[in-house]
Amino acid sequence: MFLVPLAALGCWFARRKDLALQRKSFWRTILVLAPLGFLLDLLFGNTFFIFPNKLATVGINVPALGGPIPVEEFLFYLTGFMVVLLSYIWGDEYWVRAYNIPDYSVAASGTDRIVRFHLESVLLGAALLSTAILYKKLLSSSPEGFPWYFTYLVLASIIPSAGFFRTTQRFINWRAFGFTFFLILLVSLLWEATLAAPYGWWGYQPPAMIGLDVGAWSNLPVEAVCVWLAVTFTTVITYEVIKIWKALGTKPLEAFFGIRK
Repeated sequence: MFLVPLAALGCWFARRKDLALQRKSFWRTILVLAPLGFLLDLLFGNTFFIFPNKLATVGINVPALGGPIPVEEFLFYLTGFMVVLLSYIWGDEYWVRAYNIPDYSVAASGTDRIVRFHLESVLLGAALLSTAILYKKLLSSSPEGFPWYFTYLVLASIIPSAGFFRTTQRFINWRAFGFTFFLILLVSLLWEATLAAPYGWWGYQPPAMIGLDVGAWSNLPVEAVCVWLAVTFTTVITYEVIKIWKALGTKPLEAFFGIRK
């Protein structure tokens, strides 16, 4: 479900020779984000997930903290980030390009530094985490444990948002972002709710979840929905940050912090 759109969007992207800045930013974004997905599996894969149906994998496992993880998990994160980003680029450069910024060198010329603290992101993150903890401990049917997976998702979104959202918000094509989020959410729910959860391809560790589940979707935790909002948001912000940096044409310290040497 990721490889087919990846092939189609990849062919389109490869044929657009005019998108040199976008192509360089695409690969740099993947080099930043894919290792974060790998790190999630290597450090927390067995804390957050279970893989009960061993026959649903090719049988190649990667050593990780707490036990081996199927290699499909790593391919899932790599192709997932690529499809998310290519979907956003396609929307930004083709479908809703009337709302994009055609010349980043001009638009970014007045940017003295990319990193700017965004207090609202931190407050929103704190509110989300507090709500999740209170729900798990007071209202959920599994109050034991801690909502670590939701915590990871919030931090993965809030950290880049707190540092970069103030700068990138005017560069992000929000229509392309909305299209990407709902497309990826539809695909992920299609396979998780109808295939992965019912057939045991993978599941979730209740102690590490909030405890808010969708009963009609084989008790799929709400984190399965939140992950794609977090992934899309973080991917788009990272991509736009790299585009702004490359358009500025300055060294990292000057571009990100305004420090000139």
